[in-house]
Amino acid sequence: MALSTNMAASLVLFSLLLLHFTQAEELMSIDGAPSPSPQAQPIDCGVACEGRCRLSKRPNLCKRSCGSCCHRCKCVPPGTSGNYEACPCYANLTTRKNVRKCP
Repeated sequence: MALSTNMAASLVLFSLLLLHFTQAEELMSIDGAPSPSPQAQPIDCGVACEGRCRLSKRPNLCKRSCGSCCHRCKCVPPGTSGNYEACPCYANLTTRKNVRKCP
């Protein structure tokens, strides 16, 4: 009885391990490198900042500062304001007076 219980437990563990490796293989690309994250793709800063600044009262100033931040950080948070957690670099850039630089 103990032998069949150990055998059943081993079979279950082996099945779970096999399932884990199968799912991990699906996440890998053909050459074995991890598939790129959405942030790894190059961003079009002009389009991203156009969307970010569309409701701004001073759109030219907003697009200029957003573009500067985008080129440095390679990301722009979604939406027209807030959402800084999506792009920490963008959120941490400040002016000389420690005012947030990026809109």
